[in-house]
Amino acid sequence: MRGSEGGPIRHEVLTWADVDKLIDVLVPQIRSVGSFDGMVMITRGGVIPGGMLSEALGVYHLLTAAVDFPAKEAAVGLMALPTFIQFPEPAQLATRRLLLVDDVWGSGRTSISVRERVIAAGGKPMTCVLHFNPHRSLFTKEQPSFYGAVTDAYIVYPWEVDRGMRNIGMGVPEAN
Repeated sequence: MRGSEGGPIRHEVLTWADVDKLIDVLVPQIRSVGSFDGMVMITRGGVIPGGMLSEALGVYHLLTAAVDFPAKEAAVGLMALPTFIQFPEPAQLATRRLLLVDDVWGSGRTSISVRERVIAAGGKPMTCVLHFNPHRSLFTKEQPSFYGAVTDAYIVYPWEVDRGMRNIGMGVPEAN
């Protein structure tokens, strides 16, 4: 895999202890802005961190959103519109203060797409990721509301070690 400057993309393989530390960094940030009425975990990456954060924060109204972007096409590329495979009903989002959780903000497309759809349904979302990669983000004036760490690496989480290690050197990681 090649990075933006032509060199190989740096990989970082995390342990469960590393993830626990990231959750410990996130919890006080999130608590500092008050409580949330619910959480939308973005599949697949946001399910495990979302579960960990819901326990730590006492958030029990849990929803999931599944978003897919079409394969890169020369004419559309990263500007392709998402397909929402699964998304909460507007009534489950309206007027609620919601924490949107994913594992990483790479391009930012997934978090921004979910956030905008929650806003359109009348919800009040804030975004949260374990890792924020400002170098890959397509949204130069946007960033997650909360993030555990800033990185330029391709992160392999402990729940995806088998899949992540197989893909090292095999192509470009997904753009989130």
